Amino acid sequence: MYAAAFFFLTAGFLVVPLFHKDNIAYEHAPIKQIKEIPLPDGYERLQLQENSFGYFLRQQSLKNDKTVYLYNGQPKYNQTAQYAVLNISVGKKDLQQCADAVMRLRAEYLKQQQKPICFADNAGKKYCWDQYKHRGWQGYLETVFGMCGTISLEKELKAKEWKYLAAGDVLIKGGSPGHAVIVMDVARHKSSGKLIFLLAQSYMPAQDIHVLHNLNDKKLSPWYREPSTDKLATPEWTFYATQLRSWR
Repeated sequence: MYAAAFFFLTAGFLVVPLFHKDNIAYEHAPIKQIKEIPLPDGYERLQLQENSFGYFLRQQSLKNDKTVYLYNGQPKYNQTAQYAVLNISVGKKDLQQCADAVMRLRAEYLKQQQKPICFADNAGKKYCWDQYKHRGWQGYLETVFGMCGTISLEKELKAKEWKYLAAGDVLIKGGSPGHAVIVMDVARHKSSGKLIFLLAQSYMPAQDIHVLHNLNDKKLSPWYREPSTDKLATPEWTFYATQLRSWR
């Protein structure tokens, strides 16, 4: 495969549309939402109910600026991990890290659906929105982020088989350090039925939530395939395939 570029003159200026056949991340059109991220040939997105978590994730808006910023406004040192940046605030404190980003997206969805919102800490104590409304939404989130993490979130989730992969599922390793990324969208090959998916994360220190590049398959990036071995490598963490989880 070869890169292709086309040049033409208009009004005395050289116009160079950026196009690369070997990368589905075409640069000539801004991508405004998760659902607009291009698919490789032969794939189609899974159908989703409008009230589902996956549908909510697919509607998430993306920033024009692809720079990942930390909670203190400084650019993250590593700017190679992200394909796109979600248009969601990171806050002013070093709190919205990896598991926190997963809980943030889940909480925003539940709030939109007017469903109960509760997260538990390592000891099983629950922090529910109804009990913390006096602190305001940001205050509630900061409480959850401060008291809950990868260890507690892993306990709240259940094991999932890859053949049933869905948007909203989570790859998670509880621990200190631990890490978690969330499946933002899933597509299926029209003939083979094989699935591909998008992943998003925050990291340490607290930073913008971002869609991850697939650095091990740049032609497929930002999409990932089901792991063919016992591991799945992301730009800043390698998970075991057995660490796929879903919400109870």
